[in-house]
Amino acid sequence: MKRFLLISCAVAGLVVAGAGVTAAAPGGVYDVHDYGAKGNGSANDSAAIDKAITAANAAGGGTVRFTAGTYKSANTVHLKSNVTIQLDAGATITGSGADTYDKPESNPWDDYQDYGHSHFHNAMFFGDRLTNIAFTGAGTIDGGGHLITGNPDSGEADKILSLTRCDGLTLSGIKLRRGGHFAALINGCKNVVSDRLTIDTASDRDGWNIISTTNVTITNASIAANDDALVFKSDYALGAKLPNGNVTVTNAKLSAVCCNALMFGSETCGDFTGYHFSDITITGAHKSGIGIVSMDGAKISDVHYRNITMSGTYSPVMMKIGTRKRCGNNPGVGSISGITFDNVTGTHTGTNFSPTIWGADSGHRVSDVTFTGVKLKVPGGTGTMSTGVPSNTPTDYNPKSIGTRPSYGWYVHYASGIRFVDSSVEFVTDDGRPASIVNNSTDITFDHFTAERGTKSPYDLGFQSVTGYCVKNSGSALRINATNSTSTC
Repeated sequence: MKRFLLISCAVAGLVVAGAGVTAAAPGGVYDVHDYGAKGNGSANDSAAIDKAITAANAAGGGTVRFTAGTYKSANTVHLKSNVTIQLDAGATITGSGADTYDKPESNPWDDYQDYGHSHFHNAMFFGDRLTNIAFTGAGTIDGGGHLITGNPDSGEADKILSLTRCDGLTLSGIKLRRGGHFAALINGCKNVVSDRLTIDTASDRDGWNIISTTNVTITNASIAANDDALVFKSDYALGAKLPNGNVTVTNAKLSAVCCNALMFGSETCGDFTGYHFSDITITGAHKSGIGIVSMDGAKISDVHYRNITMSGTYSPVMMKIGTRKRCGNNPGVGSISGITFDNVTGTHTGTNFSPTIWGADSGHRVSDVTFTGVKLKVPGGTGTMSTGVPSNTPTDYNPKSIGTRPSYGWYVHYASGIRFVDSSVEFVTDDGRPASIVNNSTDITFDHFTAERGTKSPYDLGFQSVTGYCVKNSGSALRINATNSTSTC
């Protein structure tokens, strides 16, 4: 596709689509006031907004402009192709508690994912099979505390923006607040560009769910959520396993009060490949700071993290292959492979979920993962305990689905080709467990690895039924305990 430049004669500045994505078609500016909008915060402006969108679309594309003011939208706004929603500074579109939004559509596949993922019409803004749409400017879309965080009744909305099967989406400059279950939910889309997007759903639930979507570039995002902040999923809501990948996220600030900051899953039907995350700051996550779970048969591969700083997480890194299999067409067990972490630092607090790599079984291992310059500091404070394999609920993806890990640092179970290079683990409070334990795995390397020693810990690195482990360039201070294991160095 060609690259276009969208210029609003009414607003200074430019909105440029990224390479490979067509911006909304050049055309006129359609001020919503000209179609009956009041912008006074009390009148329902939904009909006027729909009229302006229809006019812009009928002209072959254009910009629907909101000047400074408060525009109450008590009905679902229906997006159309080749239309840019331009929110000027001082412009706010706010939700309503009138319970007059579109009803959730029926979905024959809603047993395969949560209710909120299965229904798309019940939103402030909805569109399906659209091309070249955009939300730009410096204004705000605010649910106003009226959007539902659970399963909505008829007439209630549970998301601000809901898009399915779109091609060419730009989200830049604007702010989304109080989004209910989701500030933004997109499914089955491609060619998505976002720059300077702000999401504040810390009092509601999810920030941005990007589901079954390819070709995504996100820069300079700031997302503060209560549930998941920025999450990549693949479900069966559209009746098929769909591809995911070719995604780049740079210069993001993320936080999640109760849940995950930067996450794959839990809905994981279709495969994921080609993800690059860099220069990201995570300032809270009471589940995972970085989470990668394959629960429903997905193959997750070629994923790379660089220059990540985490604080306030309950589990800094959680990788798990589960066997929930909640997907159509009888999925098998998925995989996680080809993952790199470079220059990652993390402190975590509260509940002590050790950083974890957990394969499903000997035939479904987490494989080919390299940690370079990964330095984690954990709470510690646990006494000595059994070093046996902890309990596991294979259908649950949460860090708590695995019992207390017998190591305060890395716990690795059913994995292959795992490498720790120039990395370390330490604790805040003295801990009686080993620094790291590897169980039922193959080809494990610790190279230039350092670990803080608990005063009562039995050893520092433990290898249990490991074929081919190597600890090198780490000095003689590390105490190694190997049971039914073989060293290659």
